[in-house]
Amino acid sequence: MSTINERYTLIVSALCDTIPYNVNKRWRRQRQTGRGISMLDLLLLSGDTAIAKIMDGHVTPIIPERLPLFLKRTGDARTWLESRAIDGHRTHSRLLKRALRLEHKDDLTTVLSVNAATITDNYWVKPITNTTLQYKDIRFKMNLFDKLALTGDVNSFDQPPSRTPEVTNTGSFEKCWRLENGEWWMYKAGKQEELFSELLAFRVGKLLAFPMAQYQSSGDYIKSRDFTDNAHVDFEPAVGIIGDSSDYIKIFVTLLAIDPDVAEKYVLMCYFDGLIYNMDRHENNFGVLRDCNTGRVLSLAPFFDHNISLISNGYPSNAPKDVLITDFTRLMRHIAKPIRVRKISEREFLALAREIPFEPPSTESVPNPRQFTAKYLWQRQTALEEQNQGLIQLD
Repeated sequence: MSTINERYTLIVSALCDTIPYNVNKRWRRQRQTGRGISMLDLLLLSGDTAIAKIMDGHVTPIIPERLPLFLKRTGDARTWLESRAIDGHRTHSRLLKRALRLEHKDDLTTVLSVNAATITDNYWVKPITNTTLQYKDIRFKMNLFDKLALTGDVNSFDQPPSRTPEVTNTGSFEKCWRLENGEWWMYKAGKQEELFSELLAFRVGKLLAFPMAQYQSSGDYIKSRDFTDNAHVDFEPAVGIIGDSSDYIKIFVTLLAIDPDVAEKYVLMCYFDGLIYNMDRHENNFGVLRDCNTGRVLSLAPFFDHNISLISNGYPSNAPKDVLITDFTRLMRHIAKPIRVRKISEREFLALAREIPFEPPSTESVPNPRQFTAKYLWQRQTALEEQNQGLIQLD
């Protein structure tokens, strides 16, 4: 069994894999105490601006207004760092960690191997004693492990380790980042009915003129453009603001205190989730965009991650009177202020469904999945209107 010091050397080696040797030496001088791997002494930066010190896991702000919202709310540096790691339950994440020669597979080791950098914000860490490492040195400029992360490609496994955004590409579905014409795109795998549902949800959202993340089909996959435009703004998941709450009213009240426009867009997102039967809205797949130079909240982030909606988990057999609609109705009665949304006809829903290139499976009870989905959307729109008379104005 390895000693604490030996484990410490290994985690430091993982973190410094692509950093110059003189930086490695400084990093290795830091000490390890206590049970298991302790927090290193780190400098937290946004771009090249130091915004906090992390000393033995404790956060000391340098520029408090620019701290990640999660750290502002909790001060828990370890949890924040670990939350940036790839989901260890994904099959291909295990292959990825093995290919990258990560001796230890825990989330902290994984994140620190790339300085906790991600595609969608400007935050990163380095040894507190280091004065030479810059943001340009740790930013992702390529990704040689995209095929391994997305498909488990056997030919991508046996190659030299290199910095990859996949180790901080969160979420439970197999996915990868690809740089195309200077833009990062996230590719996501899934069953035909999941891909169909996510792309149709995007098309419906666009027709409603909602702020949607951009989605396209790409062969057997679906891809979504990085809506931060290579971290020109910071995406902050809602967990940094609301914790793990799923109560529509509590979340609305919290967002209203930050920015009324953010709260207003949140209401539209809740309507949209009710319309498309999005069962998987949670604190990590919505959030806000912040100015990376000031920390100011700019807007609610575009709506994204709808692959567990509509018919992704089968064909609903009950009339649309579910918790998503009733929770939205509670929210609207609390707000007591009407919203205006576009009314979509069943024919328009069907036209959108027929444009989707993925083929959801037909069954004996549902021989025409596209027609079923169009009718189901129209029924849900009708149910939302009926249960919120006077509060939803359909144009």
